Parts: sequence; structure tokens; C-alpha cells
Amino acid sequence: MIVKLEIWRTDSSGHRALVPYEVDAPEWATLLDVLDLIKDRQDGSLAYRKSCRMMICGSCGMRMDGGAVLACKTRMAGIVESGRVPVVSAMGNLPIVKDLVVDMEPFWAKFRAVNPYLQPGYNVPPAGREHRISQKRMNVIGKESLCINCGCCVSECNAMDSSPEFLGPQALAKAMRFVGDPRDGAKNSRLDDLNHEHGIWECTRCYFCNERCPKGVDPRDAIAKLGAESIKEGIDRDMGAKHAKWFVTSAKTTGWLRETELVPKTQGIVESVRQMRFALGLLKVGKVPLPFPPHVAKDVRESRRLHDLLYAQDRRGYEGIVQGEPALAKLAHGHHEGERDPYGPGSFPKPYIKGEGAPA
Repeated sequence: MIVKLEIWRTDSSGHRALVPYEVDAPEWATLLDVLDLIKDRQDGSLAYRKSCRMMICGSCGMRMDGGAVLACKTRMAGIVESGRVPVVSAMGNLPIVKDLVVDMEPFWAKFRAVNPYLQPGYNVPPAGREHRISQKRMNVIGKESLCINCGCCVSECNAMDSSPEFLGPQALAKAMRFVGDPRDGAKNSRLDDLNHEHGIWECTRCYFCNERCPKGVDPRDAIAKLGAESIKEGIDRDMGAKHAKWFVTSAKTTGWLRETELVPKTQGIVESVRQMRFALGLLKVGKVPLPFPPHVAKDVRESRRLHDLLYAQDRRGYEGIVQGEPALAKLAHGHHEGERDPYGPGSFPKPYIKGEGAPA
């Protein structure tokens, strides 16, 4: 098949140019195979990284049409059939060295900043026996353990784009990998270190990191776990934690987000007074909500029951999020042969998903 693509080339002086290429490739070719063919047959100066070719090493992260991908995972046949000519460029949020190669040192600096090493916090078993942990407890960090440090999530992080000091999704997912490890004895000190100005609560929750992660780590979910566990352990000095706690209180009491109370409850009375001019400006253009909800939301008892159930089962913190991961995985990928159909008899009806038609 004839593969056409365009590559943003960048030289050592920072000059950029969009260069078109066309190469004859086999039907099974990936983007990495196509880049190899270009380098071997047309332009030996093309620079990119690669290693395992099996979606394990994470070396070949780059962007295609503005979204981060692993080149060795991206098949080209469907793209060719669609007639699209993709644009390939270096990953975002990292300095470009040349062509598709970025400087990974800022990435590794943030990785090192979360102390990504186990801090043993258990008694050594006698007679040199192995310390055994149940599968259920290790499932807490099942997804986070899949991270291959490719940087695709960092490439797409909006928070890092606006605030380069933000630790970022990869580093925080790695932090969760140790916070949730039952063998680690430094959970609370880790959480305390992560609750700073550019830590957990600076995430903008755009979910692009989840969308672009090639290994299903879902870094945004890991950040949510860190936030939930911080609040459970009383590490809630950050305004983001106070904000989240007020969301829970609003949902539990009236079922509405009471926005007019949000600033006083999270930032205090003094800051509320300082922001009065801003609030008056919003009022003039009709952007200020009612000071009180018109009524308690319908079925708010269900919200309260869910809240009470989580407390009764002691599933606060990351456990409240982890317990839903298997169900979400089945929603995304279906159920295996021999397992109970999650939408079968005795279960809830299948949710409506746009594009799949109305539920039966």
C-alpha cells in the first residue's frame, strides 16, 4: 500500500518545516514501520526514538494529527483506506531536540520528584519467607502498574501546558502506584508531599491523559484516587480538597451544587469579600446563580444513601474508586465468555450511549 504522511521536521536551530513523504509499505505496517522505511530509503536524517517495537518500552511516543500515540501501536492500513494524510509531530509539553525527538529530562525530573521507590513499612516474615499480599489488595494499583513511561499523557496535559510546574499525570500515576501499595510505609508522607500548589489539585480534569494513554493506566483516575485518599486521611489543607469536600456536602444535603456558598466555604470570608467586585460583574451579566437552591433535588435520598453506604462499608478514599473499575472495564470492553452478562437478568438495563441507538 502507498502511505502518504507529513512530518514536522525541526533542526538544531529550532527551525520547523512540514515535509511530505510517500512510501510503499506492507499492509501490516505501523507508523513506526513507515518511519523506518522513510529513514532507510528516502531520508536518513529523520530523527525519532524506538526500541522494543512491541508497546512495552514507551520509546516511540509522538503525535499524529495532534494526538499522542505510540508509533509501534498505530496501524496505517485504516488510515490509508480513509484517504487521510496524517501529520506527524513531536510530543507536546516537552522541548524538541530534533524532528520527533523530545528532551525527556523534565519528564524524568518530575518522575523522580514523587520518590518512585517502595518505602518498606512491614515486618519481615520469619525464616526468610516471602511477604505475601492478597490479589484483592494489589488490584488497587493494577492499572497504575501498567505505566511504561512513554509520556503520551504528559504530551496532552492541558494543566502542564498552562502551568509547566504541575507534576503531571505520569508522575502522579506513579505516586498512586506506591500510595496504594500495601507494602509501602510512607503513604501519608507521600500524600502530604503531593498536596502542594502544583500537585494533585492542579489537574484540570480534561481527561486527555486517559484518552491518550496506550496502556489503559488512566492517569486522571489515579489522580482522583490520590485526592480521595488525601481527604480520607485528613490531608485537606489545599483549596482543591476543600472544594471537593463542599461538592460532597452539597450533593448529600440538597442534591444541588450551591455555588454561591462555594467561595466562603473553600476560601473563607475574607477572600469572599475581596471577590465581591468580581461577583457584582457576574451579576450584571446574569451569571450569578440563585443564592439558595429552589428546592431539594428529586431523589436526593439516593445520593445520601450512596454516601452512607460508602461510609458503612469503609470505602472512602481510593477504595471507593477502585471498586468501580471492574464494572467500568466491562462497560468499555464487554464481558468474557462464561461470565455473567452485566446487562442480563437481575441487573440494571444497559445505559444509553450516544451513537449506539436507544436502549431496548
